Amino acid sequence: MAEKIKKDNFIEIEYTGRTLDDNEVFDTTNETLAKELDMYNPNVKYGYMIICVGEGQVLKGLDEKLIGLEIGKTHIVTLDAEHAFGKRMSKYIHLINTNKFKKQNINPVPGMQVTVDNMAGIVKTVTGNRTMVDFNHPLASKDVVYEVKVNNIITDDNIKAEHFLGLMFGFKNVNVELKENVLTVKMKNKMPDEVFKKLEEKIKKVIPSIKKIDFVTNNT
Repeated sequence: MAEKIKKDNFIEIEYTGRTLDDNEVFDTTNETLAKELDMYNPNVKYGYMIICVGEGQVLKGLDEKLIGLEIGKTHIVTLDAEHAFGKRMSKYIHLINTNKFKKQNINPVPGMQVTVDNMAGIVKTVTGNRTMVDFNHPLASKDVVYEVKVNNIITDDNIKAEHFLGLMFGFKNVNVELKENVLTVKMKNKMPDEVFKKLEEKIKKVIPSIKKIDFVTNNT
């Protein structure tokens, strides 16, 4: 019987996400496809992802549907809007005084992406001194479909730690080494003690063999 994914498994996957109605790609681990579609991001690690199932490292609806899928196969996973990026809601569409943008030397026009109070939105209309901004996710109310190839289950705890923290902080910003159940984590910036404690608890939960974690700040 083929092995199936369980919650808290670390798995290596490749995937491409598309909108169901017009087949438009919005996310992919395929570097060639990303470049072809002019959506390549040099800060993203392509080829595959190693994630801990159930830890929210991919879209929640997809994360939930990974459980029970067979290892070594390609699966088609369809998510309705509610379990993808949510339904479009009127409460996230705001009228904002246009002067707020002009004070920042921004001339809002329809279709422009803007950030207001740390929230990203799209300008819908500009009428006189009022600008309508939609803060819904761009894919809100859209059903989506993922093609997911599940390559294998990861058993190497050093690889688990590397990817768990790499997805969280960026692979270029963190380096890990596991020896005799002690994980040494080298980071560019020091983190607050309360953040460190929560992160330590989380790592020990998902990788139980780790008994001690040493965080080292490396500014070089």
